[in-house]
Amino acid sequence: MIEGMTPAAIFIAGALLLPFFCDRAQKALLLIIPVLGLWQLYASPTGDAGVINFLDYHIITLRIDALSLVFATIFLVAAFVVALYSLHVRDTMQHIAMLMTAGAAIGATLAGDMISLFVFWELTAVASVVLIWARRTERSYSAGMRYLVIQMISGLLLLSGAVLIARTTGSVEFTHMSLNSPASWTIFLGFGIKCAFPLLHNWMQDAYPEATVTGTVVLGSFTTKMAIYALARGFAGESLLIPIGALMTAFPIFYAVIENDLRRVLAYSLNNQLGFMVVGIGLGTEMAINGAIAHAVNNILFKGLLLMTMGAVLLRTGTARGSELGGLYKSMPWTTGFCLVGAASISAFPLFAGFVSKGMILAAAADQGHWFVWLVLLFASAGVFHHSGIKIPYFAFFAHDSGIRCREAPLNMLVAMGILAFLCIFIGVYPYVLYAMLPFGVTYIPYTAEHVMTQMQLLLFSALAFTLLMRTGIYPPELRSTNLDFDWIYRRLIPLVMRKASGLSEAVQYKMARAARTAASNAAGLIYHLHGPAGALARTPPVRITILWVAVLLAATLLLCYL
Repeated sequence: MIEGMTPAAIFIAGALLLPFFCDRAQKALLLIIPVLGLWQLYASPTGDAGVINFLDYHIITLRIDALSLVFATIFLVAAFVVALYSLHVRDTMQHIAMLMTAGAAIGATLAGDMISLFVFWELTAVASVVLIWARRTERSYSAGMRYLVIQMISGLLLLSGAVLIARTTGSVEFTHMSLNSPASWTIFLGFGIKCAFPLLHNWMQDAYPEATVTGTVVLGSFTTKMAIYALARGFAGESLLIPIGALMTAFPIFYAVIENDLRRVLAYSLNNQLGFMVVGIGLGTEMAINGAIAHAVNNILFKGLLLMTMGAVLLRTGTARGSELGGLYKSMPWTTGFCLVGAASISAFPLFAGFVSKGMILAAAADQGHWFVWLVLLFASAGVFHHSGIKIPYFAFFAHDSGIRCREAPLNMLVAMGILAFLCIFIGVYPYVLYAMLPFGVTYIPYTAEHVMTQMQLLLFSALAFTLLMRTGIYPPELRSTNLDFDWIYRRLIPLVMRKASGLSEAVQYKMARAARTAASNAAGLIYHLHGPAGALARTPPVRITILWVAVLLAATLLLCYL
């Protein structure tokens, strides 16, 4: 243990050294680095460390408290599992990007000042975009460019707010803020982009499905959860987050139902789950904050598990479109079982991880009298079971038999999925291990008769609705298409406006050039008419006319001189 060193430094150093090792050594290093990071984290004392004086500001690279510890811990666990999941990949660039992304996210959660936070914030964006471009397709390149631009905007907003705060207060410490100044609003918006607030969310559905098999898991595990941590640190109890989060839980449901790409369905589902966390942070009570953090931890587990199963399907079949899949339980039984565990967890079935965290947020909303928000969250809970709990496993592994026969996922993938599946069940059965890590004391009891019965009724009626819609043919068919929502603005409208503006500019330039040519031709004709061989000015005038003009000019000169 190196005193005062952030575990992020181990990841960054490992990423820089990785190309100098052979393939087997690279695989070993990928697994060793998260273990060393976890050891460094828990060997470091709580409080602020790694303090650097820079331009009269205190840079705190290592702040360990109850909030940062739980996020850093789950990030390190996720880094190990993702590394195990990606051992079959023979692409050093992806491994470097994975280590950099995980290390930057860990560094951001442990940063005690805005400058360190900004550096890790931007490093996460730059490293993670490589996981999109590593797919090496035209679609992934375009999606990666859009992703990078939006992430850079988020970082610039964060930097602008930090500069304003530094000029106002003389400090860059990252602490709780209120929305009472342009600086705090700027930072809030920067966090909101990374949290995928409504109208700022489409970078997720655009980029995540275009990343590599392992890249999507990395993006889903670190990028948005880092933003949830920042929001909990900076704006806990901000009431504006309650309606924002409630809207986030509701609107993705409708798009997920009609979406064909199952990884894109999971991206909408991630947006929905982030909404629960944002509501919990906005409520601001100890139970709500505990619920938001616990749900963030569980989301990394069950969402990572679902993304891993769809990644395995994509690896073996070459597609993740529901219209082209079905019947894979015959070829991939282990992956099917792990997907069902993830589906049960995200749907908050009793004895699975989501049940013991989502209920805390619902209870906190009810305790504060936010009954409309509580109803929205209840509707969203039914919706997530509909599109992630049922649709994902049904269309991928069951439904109609597509005739695809393939091999089971590689062993390292199965082991990684098995670890996450075990953790989803273990936390669901014995949640007190997770509760002991939360910042505040937990008095919430998840397994009450009322909670279990309410949740089971909700889930069973949602399953009944799905069955009836499928049997009656009302359920939207799986179409070979890409659905757009707010990203229609920058993927369709803005290019259309630019094409129209370009066409109008070309038309104006053409007309101006034609008018200039016409004017030049007319001027040339006039000059020729006057000065040509037969022109008026080319002829020799009579002597009397010349004398008359000389007299006129002399008279005019004399007149001007006297005046």
